[in-house]
Amino acid sequence: MSWAALLELAKARRAVIATAESCTGGMISAAITNVAGSSAIFDRGFVTYSNAAKVEMLGIRPETLDSFGAVSEEIAREMATGAIARSKANLAVAVTGIAGPGGSEHKPEGRVCFAIANRDGCHTETVDFGAIGRAKVREATVSHALWLLTQALVP
Repeated sequence: MSWAALLELAKARRAVIATAESCTGGMISAAITNVAGSSAIFDRGFVTYSNAAKVEMLGIRPETLDSFGAVSEEIAREMATGAIARSKANLAVAVTGIAGPGGSEHKPEGRVCFAIANRDGCHTETVDFGAIGRAKVREATVSHALWLLTQALVP
């Protein structure tokens, strides 16, 4: 499915989208708004690269950060639900991960946590893209996030 098709599907479903991005630094928002007419379905993007930005802009609880770390499904969930709460959107995608280089034994390079939320609930998942390089991890993250948005809109 093309990203233009995502736009048409979102229009048909009366979806308004927000993004909450960490490791992609706004690339998901850029991909959505690269399509002419995206203003009909896109409200805003939150680029929350630092933990402080996640807390201030999205309402992430510091205790969640302390317990699970920034790269976790728990933080992705709070990012997505925070984006819904702080926007006019009724659908949000959030990403937080380790694009690289580097990582750790417990959180390796290429691990990205995703959340897709609407006003009724939230789904989270973790994808390990592997140590394929920073640019490729970020590109893969954008593609997967847009795919998740599309799947959330399919009847």
